[in-house]
Amino acid sequence: MKSPRYLFPQDYMADPAANVFNGRIYIYPSHDWESGVPENDNGDHFNMRDYHVFSMDDPENGEIKDHGVILQVEDIAWAGRQLWDNDVVEKDGKYYLYFSLKDKNDVFHLGVAVADRPEGPFVPQSDPIRGSYSIDPSVFKDDDGSVYIYFGGLWGGQLQRYRDNKALESAVLAEGDESALPSRVAKLTDDMMQFAEEPHPVVIVDDNGQPLKASDPHRFFEASWMHKYNGKYYFSYSTGDSHYLCYAMGDNPYGPFTYKGVILEPVVGWTTHHSIVEFKGKWYLFFHDCVPSNGQTWLRSMKVKDLEYNADGTIRIVSNK
Repeated sequence: MKSPRYLFPQDYMADPAANVFNGRIYIYPSHDWESGVPENDNGDHFNMRDYHVFSMDDPENGEIKDHGVILQVEDIAWAGRQLWDNDVVEKDGKYYLYFSLKDKNDVFHLGVAVADRPEGPFVPQSDPIRGSYSIDPSVFKDDDGSVYIYFGGLWGGQLQRYRDNKALESAVLAEGDESALPSRVAKLTDDMMQFAEEPHPVVIVDDNGQPLKASDPHRFFEASWMHKYNGKYYFSYSTGDSHYLCYAMGDNPYGPFTYKGVILEPVVGWTTHHSIVEFKGKWYLFFHDCVPSNGQTWLRSMKVKDLEYNADGTIRIVSNK
């Protein structure tokens, strides 16, 4: 691809989670809209209220199909507001959508909705996942069939309110030379409805095996994604307020993961959020920016660009031009 492709200019869609089901790419984005909520560091202006799903058989030139609304806030019994990022995985012919949403006390949790087809409709469970917190669920099915869920996000994503999977009396952000607050990962139960274990920290280390510091502009902030290439596990993520997409590599789904570099330089808009998928022998990076909305950070548009590896397995920086 000579340049990135905007996938659905008719509407604002962000945080695209791309997966391959039944020989097609299915994309599960957040749905941005102009809600009128004032902009702030808690992200209240990201006031999303439903999900669509899109599919295509050619990410470079093919038509993209909008399958319509697959889940909305009013469908979810425990819902408060802000239906943020989601992802979908298939197991035994069922499709499981994991989503982040605030409850009626304005606390983020993760929920599950189930469908018989990748295009839905998805039926949510009556309660959130027990012990879940924060935002940005990403699900990864390993070669042995085990399914893992990665999650977490700072600031408005509320990850700083927790330590060792327990809520704090008040939020504490890591600072300076302290180790950066990590994402979380847990294996899912066989029925896909709960954590099978206490979530583990996803530790990103430097070449000397030391955890990245809170002051490092390449430390984790939000938007976890996991993929596998040539037997290695690639944990990629957004750095939030420094606006990079970065990645680290490891030998198992839990890590630790050694920081390797930047995938995508900062785009127009505050957030950067992505997914990486292989399709018909090529790899693609799905992401978003705010160029079509003239930089309004809560009105984002999803894009795709091909992704390439170097001979040593490292990822080449993707051009957004």
